[in-house]
Amino acid sequence: MAEKVSFWQAVAVGLGAIIGAGIFVLSGSAISLAGSWSLLAFLFVGGMSLLTATVLGELATILPHEKGSTYSYAYKAFGRELGLVTGVMVFFSFSTSIAAVADGFGAYLASALRAPSFSLTFAIALTLVLTLVNLAGIQKAARADLFLVLIKLSVLSLFITFSLYVGFARFHPSNFASTPRQSSILPFFSSTIAIFFAYTGFQVITSFTDEVKGGPEVAARAVVVSVLISVLFYVLVALSLILLVPVSKFGVNADPLSFALAYAGAPVWLHEVVDFGGMVATTSATLAMILASGRTLYQLALDMELPKFLLKYDSQRDVPSTAVVISVAIAIATFFAGNVYVIASISNFGLVFSFIASNLALVHFRRRGVVGTYRTPLYPYSIVASTVMLISLLAGFPREALTINVAVVVVMFVAAYLIKDFRELNVLRKFEEKRSAGAGKRR
Repeated sequence: MAEKVSFWQAVAVGLGAIIGAGIFVLSGSAISLAGSWSLLAFLFVGGMSLLTATVLGELATILPHEKGSTYSYAYKAFGRELGLVTGVMVFFSFSTSIAAVADGFGAYLASALRAPSFSLTFAIALTLVLTLVNLAGIQKAARADLFLVLIKLSVLSLFITFSLYVGFARFHPSNFASTPRQSSILPFFSSTIAIFFAYTGFQVITSFTDEVKGGPEVAARAVVVSVLISVLFYVLVALSLILLVPVSKFGVNADPLSFALAYAGAPVWLHEVVDFGGMVATTSATLAMILASGRTLYQLALDMELPKFLLKYDSQRDVPSTAVVISVAIAIATFFAGNVYVIASISNFGLVFSFIASNLALVHFRRRGVVGTYRTPLYPYSIVASTVMLISLLAGFPREALTINVAVVVVMFVAAYLIKDFRELNVLRKFEEKRSAGAGKRR
Protein backbone atom coordinates (compact mmCIF):
# COMPACT_ATOMS: atom_id res chain seq x y z
CA MET A 1 0.00 0.00 0.00
CA ALA A 2 1.34 3.45 -0.94
CA GLU A 3 2.29 5.71 1.95
CA LYS A 4 -0.04 8.66 2.60
CA VAL A 5 0.93 12.21 1.61
CA SER A 6 1.18 14.69 4.50
CA PHE A 7 -0.53 18.12 4.62
CA TRP A 8 2.68 19.99 3.84
CA GLN A 9 3.60 17.56 1.09
CA ALA A 10 0.18 18.23 -0.46
CA VAL A 11 0.78 21.98 -0.12
CA ALA A 12 4.18 21.44 -1.74
CA VAL A 13 2.59 19.68 -4.72
CA GLY A 14 0.16 22.60 -5.10
CA LEU A 15 2.94 25.18 -4.80
CA GLY A 16 5.04 23.13 -7.17
CA ALA A 17 2.31 23.44 -9.81
CA ILE A 18 1.51 27.10 -9.05
CA ILE A 19 4.94 28.69 -8.62
CA GLY A 20 6.69 27.70 -11.80
CA ALA A 21 7.03 29.06 -15.30
CA GLY A 22 4.42 31.75 -14.66
CA ILE A 23 6.27 33.92 -12.16
CA PHE A 24 9.76 33.18 -13.47
CA VAL A 25 8.90 33.46 -17.19
CA LEU A 26 5.62 35.35 -17.73
CA SER A 27 5.63 37.99 -14.95
CA GLY A 28 7.58 40.44 -17.11
CA SER A 29 5.07 39.97 -19.93
CA ALA A 30 2.22 40.84 -17.54
CA ILE A 31 3.98 44.06 -16.48
CA SER A 32 4.80 44.88 -20.10
CA LEU A 33 1.11 44.63 -20.99
CA ALA A 34 -0.49 46.46 -18.06
CA GLY A 35 2.32 48.46 -16.43
CA SER A 36 1.79 49.15 -12.74
CA TRP A 37 -1.82 48.04 -13.17
CA SER A 38 -0.37 44.53 -13.28
CA LEU A 39 -0.13 44.70 -9.47
CA LEU A 40 -3.91 44.98 -9.38
CA ALA A 41 -4.11 42.19 -11.97
CA PHE A 42 -2.04 39.91 -9.72
CA LEU A 43 -4.45 40.59 -6.85
CA PHE A 44 -7.49 40.17 -9.14
CA VAL A 45 -6.37 36.76 -10.40
CA GLY A 46 -5.16 35.77 -6.94
CA GLY A 47 -8.58 36.56 -5.44
CA MET A 48 -10.31 34.67 -8.23
CA SER A 49 -8.01 31.68 -7.68
CA LEU A 50 -8.69 31.72 -3.95
CA LEU A 51 -12.47 31.72 -4.54
CA THR A 52 -12.11 28.87 -7.03
CA ALA A 53 -9.85 26.97 -4.61
CA THR A 54 -12.53 27.05 -1.91
CA VAL A 55 -15.04 25.62 -4.40
CA LEU A 56 -12.68 22.81 -5.38
CA GLY A 57 -11.95 22.23 -1.71
CA GLU A 58 -15.62 21.53 -0.95
CA LEU A 59 -16.05 19.41 -4.07
CA ALA A 60 -13.03 17.37 -2.97
CA THR A 61 -14.83 16.49 0.28
CA ILE A 62 -18.07 15.66 -1.58
CA LEU A 63 -16.28 13.39 -4.08
CA PRO A 64 -13.08 12.38 -2.26
CA HIS A 65 -12.23 9.34 -4.35
CA GLU A 66 -12.28 10.99 -7.75
CA LYS A 67 -8.83 11.23 -9.37
CA GLY A 68 -9.88 13.50 -12.26
CA SER A 69 -10.22 16.74 -10.30
CA THR A 70 -12.40 19.35 -12.06
CA TYR A 71 -13.35 16.93 -14.84
CA SER A 72 -14.73 14.38 -12.37
CA TYR A 73 -16.90 16.99 -10.66
CA ALA A 74 -18.53 18.02 -13.96
CA TYR A 75 -19.07 14.37 -14.89
CA LYS A 76 -20.69 13.43 -11.59
CA ALA A 77 -22.90 16.53 -11.62
CA PHE A 78 -24.00 16.75 -15.26
CA GLY A 79 -23.38 13.39 -16.87
CA ARG A 80 -21.38 11.88 -19.68
CA GLU A 81 -21.61 14.54 -22.43
CA LEU A 82 -20.48 17.62 -20.48
CA GLY A 83 -18.16 15.38 -18.50
CA LEU A 84 -16.40 14.20 -21.64
CA VAL A 85 -15.97 17.74 -23.00
CA THR A 86 -14.67 19.04 -19.66
CA GLY A 87 -12.40 16.04 -19.25
CA VAL A 88 -10.77 16.50 -22.62
CA MET A 89 -10.32 20.23 -22.00
CA VAL A 90 -8.73 19.61 -18.58
CA PHE A 91 -6.49 16.85 -19.87
CA PHE A 92 -5.41 18.95 -22.85
CA SER A 93 -4.70 21.89 -20.55
CA PHE A 94 -2.60 19.83 -18.16
CA SER A 95 -0.67 18.14 -20.96
CA THR A 96 0.12 21.40 -22.77
CA SER A 97 1.04 22.97 -19.42
CA ILE A 98 3.84 20.42 -19.14
CA ALA A 99 5.34 21.82 -22.33
CA ALA A 100 4.90 25.44 -21.22
CA VAL A 101 6.68 25.08 -17.88
CA ALA A 102 9.38 22.78 -19.27
CA ASP A 103 10.00 25.40 -21.96
CA GLY A 104 10.83 27.82 -19.17
CA PHE A 105 13.37 25.38 -17.75
CA GLY A 106 15.01 24.97 -21.14
CA ALA A 107 15.28 28.74 -21.58
CA TYR A 108 16.85 29.29 -18.14
CA LEU A 109 19.35 26.45 -18.52
CA ALA A 110 20.28 27.51 -22.05
CA SER A 111 20.80 31.06 -20.79
CA ALA A 112 22.98 29.91 -17.90
CA LEU A 113 25.11 27.75 -20.21
CA ARG A 114 25.05 30.34 -23.01
CA ALA A 115 23.67 27.69 -25.36
CA PRO A 116 20.37 29.09 -26.69
CA SER A 117 20.15 26.56 -29.51
CA PHE A 118 19.79 23.73 -26.96
CA SER A 119 16.77 25.22 -25.15
CA LEU A 120 14.27 22.78 -26.65
CA THR A 121 16.59 19.82 -26.08
CA PHE A 122 16.90 20.70 -22.39
CA ALA A 123 13.12 21.07 -22.07
CA ILE A 124 12.40 17.66 -23.61
CA ALA A 125 15.11 16.01 -21.51
CA LEU A 126 13.59 17.43 -18.31
CA THR A 127 10.16 16.13 -19.28
CA LEU A 128 11.48 12.61 -19.86
CA VAL A 129 13.42 12.53 -16.57
CA LEU A 130 10.43 13.73 -14.54
CA THR A 131 8.24 11.15 -16.25
CA LEU A 132 10.45 8.49 -14.67
CA VAL A 133 10.10 10.21 -11.27
CA ASN A 134 6.31 10.11 -11.55
CA LEU A 135 6.37 6.48 -12.63
CA ALA A 136 8.35 5.74 -9.45
CA GLY A 137 5.29 6.68 -7.37
CA ILE A 138 3.26 9.53 -5.87
CA GLN A 139 5.06 9.49 -2.51
CA LYS A 140 8.49 9.82 -4.12
CA ALA A 141 7.17 12.58 -6.37
CA ALA A 142 5.70 14.44 -3.38
CA ARG A 143 8.97 14.21 -1.44
CA ALA A 144 10.95 15.46 -4.42
CA ASP A 145 8.47 18.30 -4.91
CA LEU A 146 8.71 19.39 -1.24
CA PHE A 147 12.47 19.73 -1.61
CA LEU A 148 12.13 21.69 -4.86
CA VAL A 149 9.49 24.01 -3.38
CA LEU A 150 11.72 24.91 -0.42
CA ILE A 151 14.54 25.81 -2.82
CA LYS A 152 12.50 28.05 -5.12
CA LEU A 153 10.71 29.84 -2.28
CA SER A 154 14.12 30.56 -0.76
CA VAL A 155 15.35 31.96 -4.10
CA LEU A 156 12.26 34.14 -4.48
CA SER A 157 12.67 35.37 -0.91
CA LEU A 158 16.28 36.32 -1.66
CA PHE A 159 15.21 38.16 -4.83
CA ILE A 160 12.43 39.99 -2.98
CA THR A 161 14.75 40.98 -0.11
CA PHE A 162 17.39 42.38 -2.49
CA SER A 163 14.80 44.16 -4.63
CA LEU A 164 13.00 45.79 -1.71
CA TYR A 165 16.29 46.94 -0.16
CA VAL A 166 17.72 48.36 -3.38
CA GLY A 167 14.37 49.51 -4.75
CA PHE A 168 13.38 51.58 -1.74
CA ALA A 169 16.92 52.93 -1.37
CA ARG A 170 16.76 54.19 -4.97
CA PHE A 171 13.02 54.75 -5.07
CA HIS A 172 11.72 56.48 -8.18
CA PRO A 173 7.94 57.10 -8.42
CA SER A 174 8.36 57.20 -12.20
CA ASN A 175 8.95 53.43 -12.14
CA PHE A 176 5.21 53.05 -11.56
CA ALA A 177 4.19 55.44 -14.37
CA SER A 178 2.29 53.34 -16.92
CA THR A 179 2.23 54.36 -20.55
CA PRO A 180 -1.13 55.22 -22.19
CA ARG A 181 -1.03 51.85 -23.96
CA GLN A 182 -0.69 50.07 -20.61
CA SER A 183 -3.49 51.99 -18.92
CA SER A 184 -6.59 50.82 -20.79
CA ILE A 185 -8.89 47.97 -19.86
CA LEU A 186 -7.92 45.54 -22.64
CA PRO A 187 -4.19 45.38 -21.70
CA PHE A 188 -5.27 44.80 -18.10
CA PHE A 189 -7.21 41.68 -19.05
CA SER A 190 -4.45 40.61 -21.46
CA SER A 191 -2.04 40.65 -18.51
CA THR A 192 -4.45 38.51 -16.48
CA ILE A 193 -3.96 35.70 -19.03
CA ALA A 194 -0.22 35.50 -18.30
CA ILE A 195 -0.93 35.82 -14.57
CA PHE A 196 -3.69 33.20 -14.65
CA PHE A 197 -1.23 30.69 -16.02
CA ALA A 198 1.06 31.59 -13.11
CA TYR A 199 -1.67 30.79 -10.57
CA THR A 200 -3.15 27.63 -12.06
CA GLY A 201 -1.99 24.39 -10.51
CA PHE A 202 -3.68 24.45 -7.10
CA GLN A 203 -6.33 22.03 -8.46
CA VAL A 204 -3.62 19.36 -8.68
CA ILE A 205 -4.08 18.56 -4.97
CA THR A 206 -7.74 17.62 -5.55
CA SER A 207 -6.67 14.83 -7.93
CA PHE A 208 -5.39 12.71 -5.02
CA THR A 209 -7.43 13.85 -1.98
CA ASP A 210 -7.96 10.33 -0.67
CA GLU A 211 -4.19 9.85 -0.47
CA VAL A 212 -3.65 12.80 1.91
CA LYS A 213 -3.30 12.10 5.63
CA GLY A 214 -6.47 13.27 7.34
CA GLY A 215 -8.56 12.82 4.22
CA PRO A 216 -10.30 15.24 1.85
CA GLU A 217 -10.89 17.95 4.48
CA VAL A 218 -7.13 18.27 5.06
CA ALA A 219 -6.57 18.26 1.29
CA ALA A 220 -9.10 21.10 0.94
CA ARG A 221 -7.17 23.19 3.46
CA ALA A 222 -3.96 22.41 1.57
CA VAL A 223 -5.51 23.84 -1.61
CA VAL A 224 -6.40 27.13 0.11
CA VAL A 225 -3.03 27.43 1.88
CA SER A 226 -1.10 26.86 -1.35
CA VAL A 227 -3.05 29.66 -3.07
CA LEU A 228 -2.58 32.10 -0.16
CA ILE A 229 1.19 31.50 -0.09
CA SER A 230 1.33 31.99 -3.86
CA VAL A 231 -0.62 35.26 -3.75
CA LEU A 232 1.80 36.65 -1.18
CA PHE A 233 4.89 35.71 -3.17
CA TYR A 234 3.47 36.81 -6.53
CA VAL A 235 2.48 40.29 -5.40
CA LEU A 236 5.84 40.80 -3.67
CA VAL A 237 7.74 39.62 -6.77
CA ALA A 238 5.72 41.92 -9.06
CA LEU A 239 6.33 44.86 -6.71
CA SER A 240 10.04 44.00 -6.56
CA LEU A 241 10.31 43.94 -10.35
CA ILE A 242 8.73 47.38 -10.66
CA LEU A 243 10.92 48.82 -7.90
CA LEU A 244 13.98 47.74 -9.88
CA VAL A 245 12.80 48.59 -13.40
CA PRO A 246 10.34 51.20 -14.77
CA VAL A 247 7.21 49.51 -16.09
CA SER A 248 7.80 51.10 -19.51
CA LYS A 249 11.07 49.16 -19.88
CA PHE A 250 9.60 45.68 -19.60
CA GLY A 251 9.07 43.54 -22.66
CA VAL A 252 7.96 40.01 -23.46
CA ASN A 253 11.11 38.18 -22.39
CA ALA A 254 11.64 34.75 -20.86
CA ASP A 255 13.76 35.80 -17.90
CA PRO A 256 12.20 38.92 -16.29
CA LEU A 257 13.88 38.39 -12.91
CA SER A 258 17.33 38.21 -14.47
CA PHE A 259 16.48 41.22 -16.66
CA ALA A 260 15.51 43.25 -13.58
CA LEU A 261 18.69 42.27 -11.72
CA ALA A 262 20.84 43.25 -14.69
CA TYR A 263 19.05 46.59 -14.99
CA ALA A 264 19.67 47.29 -11.29
CA GLY A 265 23.33 46.20 -11.46
CA ALA A 266 22.95 43.27 -9.10
CA PRO A 267 25.99 41.10 -8.28
CA VAL A 268 26.75 38.15 -10.56
CA TRP A 269 26.24 35.57 -7.81
CA LEU A 270 22.63 36.73 -7.39
CA HIS A 271 22.04 36.32 -11.13
CA GLU A 272 23.29 32.75 -10.89
CA VAL A 273 21.13 31.99 -7.88
CA VAL A 274 18.01 33.36 -9.59
CA ASP A 275 18.74 31.42 -12.79
CA PHE A 276 19.07 28.30 -10.65
CA GLY A 277 15.78 29.17 -8.96
CA GLY A 278 14.07 29.51 -12.34
CA MET A 279 15.21 26.04 -13.30
CA VAL A 280 14.06 24.59 -9.98
CA ALA A 281 10.68 26.33 -10.23
CA THR A 282 9.95 25.04 -13.71
CA THR A 283 11.15 21.56 -12.72
CA SER A 284 8.77 21.53 -9.77
CA ALA A 285 5.80 22.69 -11.86
CA THR A 286 6.53 20.15 -14.60
CA LEU A 287 6.64 17.37 -12.01
CA ALA A 288 3.25 18.32 -10.59
CA MET A 289 1.53 18.75 -13.97
CA ILE A 290 2.71 15.33 -15.22
CA LEU A 291 1.10 13.87 -12.10
CA ALA A 292 -2.19 15.71 -12.68
CA SER A 293 -2.48 15.02 -16.41
CA GLY A 294 -1.91 11.29 -16.01
CA ARG A 295 -4.52 10.95 -13.29
CA THR A 296 -7.04 12.99 -15.26
CA LEU A 297 -6.71 10.77 -18.34
CA TYR A 298 -6.97 7.65 -16.17
CA GLN A 299 -10.23 8.88 -14.58
CA LEU A 300 -11.58 9.92 -17.99
CA ALA A 301 -10.90 6.45 -19.39
CA LEU A 302 -12.46 4.81 -16.34
CA ASP A 303 -15.67 6.86 -16.40
CA MET A 304 -16.16 6.85 -20.17
CA GLU A 305 -15.28 3.15 -20.63
CA LEU A 306 -12.46 3.97 -23.02
CA PRO A 307 -10.01 1.28 -24.26
CA LYS A 308 -8.67 -0.85 -21.44
CA PHE A 309 -5.00 -0.13 -22.11
CA LEU A 310 -5.62 3.39 -20.72
CA LEU A 311 -6.63 1.81 -17.40
CA LYS A 312 -3.25 0.26 -16.66
CA TYR A 313 -2.56 1.21 -13.04
CA ASP A 314 0.46 0.30 -10.92
CA SER A 315 -1.24 -0.14 -7.53
CA GLN A 316 2.04 -0.70 -5.70
CA ARG A 317 3.43 2.68 -6.81
CA ASP A 318 -0.04 4.27 -7.11
CA VAL A 319 0.60 5.48 -10.68
CA PRO A 320 -1.56 5.29 -13.86
CA SER A 321 1.47 4.41 -15.95
CA THR A 322 -0.05 4.33 -19.46
CA ALA A 323 -1.90 7.62 -18.89
CA VAL A 324 1.31 9.30 -17.72
CA VAL A 325 3.19 8.15 -20.83
CA ILE A 326 0.43 9.41 -23.15
CA SER A 327 0.32 12.76 -21.34
CA VAL A 328 4.04 13.22 -21.80
CA ALA A 329 3.83 12.24 -25.48
CA ILE A 330 1.27 15.01 -26.04
CA ALA A 331 3.48 17.44 -24.11
CA ILE A 332 6.48 16.67 -26.29
CA ALA A 333 4.39 17.26 -29.43
CA THR A 334 3.19 20.56 -27.95
CA PHE A 335 6.75 21.86 -27.71
CA PHE A 336 6.54 22.50 -31.45
CA ALA A 337 3.23 24.43 -31.32
CA GLY A 338 4.75 27.86 -30.64
CA ASN A 339 6.39 29.97 -27.96
CA VAL A 340 5.66 29.70 -24.25
CA TYR A 341 3.02 32.47 -24.28
CA VAL A 342 1.04 30.81 -27.08
CA ILE A 343 1.13 27.43 -25.32
CA ALA A 344 0.13 29.03 -22.00
CA SER A 345 -2.82 30.85 -23.59
CA ILE A 346 -4.11 27.66 -25.23
CA SER A 347 -3.72 25.80 -21.93
CA ASN A 348 -5.53 28.49 -19.94
CA PHE A 349 -8.80 28.26 -21.85
CA GLY A 350 -9.44 24.67 -20.85
CA LEU A 351 -8.90 25.48 -17.19
CA VAL A 352 -11.23 28.50 -17.33
CA PHE A 353 -13.86 26.23 -18.88
CA SER A 354 -13.36 23.54 -16.23
CA PHE A 355 -13.40 25.99 -13.30
CA ILE A 356 -16.73 27.43 -14.47
CA ALA A 357 -18.06 23.87 -14.80
CA SER A 358 -16.84 23.16 -11.24
CA ASN A 359 -18.67 26.20 -9.89
CA LEU A 360 -21.87 25.01 -11.54
CA ALA A 361 -21.26 21.50 -10.19
CA LEU A 362 -21.13 22.78 -6.61
CA VAL A 363 -24.39 24.68 -7.15
CA HIS A 364 -25.88 21.44 -8.51
CA PHE A 365 -24.86 19.45 -5.42
CA ARG A 366 -25.90 22.15 -2.95
CA ARG A 367 -29.37 22.41 -4.53
CA ARG A 368 -29.75 18.68 -3.93
CA GLY A 369 -28.74 18.99 -0.30
CA VAL A 370 -25.24 17.53 -0.71
CA VAL A 371 -22.71 19.51 1.34
CA GLY A 372 -19.05 18.72 1.94
CA THR A 373 -17.31 18.54 5.30
CA TYR A 374 -15.38 21.60 4.11
CA ARG A 375 -17.79 24.38 3.12
CA THR A 376 -17.16 27.18 0.64
CA PRO A 377 -17.24 30.48 2.58
CA LEU A 378 -19.87 33.10 1.64
CA TYR A 379 -21.79 30.71 -0.59
CA PRO A 380 -23.50 31.53 -2.99
CA TYR A 381 -21.95 35.00 -3.37
CA SER A 382 -18.46 33.55 -3.73
CA ILE A 383 -19.69 31.31 -6.57
CA VAL A 384 -21.19 34.27 -8.42
CA ALA A 385 -18.04 36.37 -7.97
CA SER A 386 -15.74 33.55 -9.06
CA THR A 387 -17.80 32.77 -12.18
CA VAL A 388 -18.02 36.42 -13.27
CA MET A 389 -14.27 36.87 -12.79
CA LEU A 390 -13.51 33.72 -14.79
CA ILE A 391 -15.74 34.82 -17.67
CA SER A 392 -14.09 38.26 -17.68
CA LEU A 393 -10.75 36.61 -18.55
CA LEU A 394 -12.09 35.90 -22.04
CA ALA A 395 -11.57 39.59 -22.85
CA GLY A 396 -7.81 39.10 -22.62
CA PHE A 397 -7.30 35.89 -24.62
CA PRO A 398 -5.32 36.15 -27.87
CA ARG A 399 -7.56 35.60 -30.88
CA GLU A 400 -5.71 32.47 -32.01
CA ALA A 401 -6.08 30.84 -28.58
CA LEU A 402 -9.83 31.54 -28.54
CA THR A 403 -10.24 30.22 -32.09
CA ILE A 404 -8.40 26.97 -31.36
CA ASN A 405 -10.18 26.28 -28.10
CA VAL A 406 -13.68 27.19 -29.28
CA ALA A 407 -13.13 24.81 -32.19
CA VAL A 408 -12.04 22.08 -29.76
CA VAL A 409 -15.13 22.64 -27.58
CA VAL A 410 -17.50 22.49 -30.58
CA VAL A 411 -15.84 19.33 -31.92
CA MET A 412 -15.98 17.67 -28.49
CA PHE A 413 -19.68 18.47 -28.02
CA VAL A 414 -20.46 17.01 -31.45
CA ALA A 415 -18.32 13.96 -30.66
CA ALA A 416 -19.97 13.51 -27.25
CA TYR A 417 -23.46 13.42 -28.73
CA LEU A 418 -22.40 11.19 -31.63
CA ILE A 419 -20.96 8.76 -29.08
CA LYS A 420 -24.20 9.00 -27.11
CA ASP A 421 -26.28 8.19 -30.22
CA PHE A 422 -23.97 5.32 -31.11
CA ARG A 423 -24.29 3.84 -27.61
CA GLU A 424 -28.09 4.14 -27.71
CA LEU A 425 -28.24 2.49 -31.15
CA ASN A 426 -25.93 -0.27 -29.95
CA VAL A 427 -28.10 -0.90 -26.89
CA LEU A 428 -31.22 -0.92 -29.07
CA ARG A 429 -29.60 -3.35 -31.53
CA LYS A 430 -28.64 -5.75 -28.72
CA PHE A 431 -32.17 -5.54 -27.32
CA GLU A 432 -33.69 -6.35 -30.72
CA GLU A 433 -31.28 -9.29 -31.13
CA LYS A 434 -32.26 -10.71 -27.73
CA ARG A 435 -35.94 -10.24 -28.48
CA SER A 436 -35.58 -11.94 -31.86
CA ALA A 437 -33.66 -14.81 -30.28
CA GLY A 438 -36.37 -15.19 -27.62
CA ALA A 439 -39.09 -15.22 -30.25
CA GLY A 440 -37.24 -17.90 -32.22
CA LYS A 441 -37.00 -20.15 -29.17
CA ARG A 442 -40.76 -19.82 -28.49
CA ARG A 443 -41.47 -21.03 -32.02
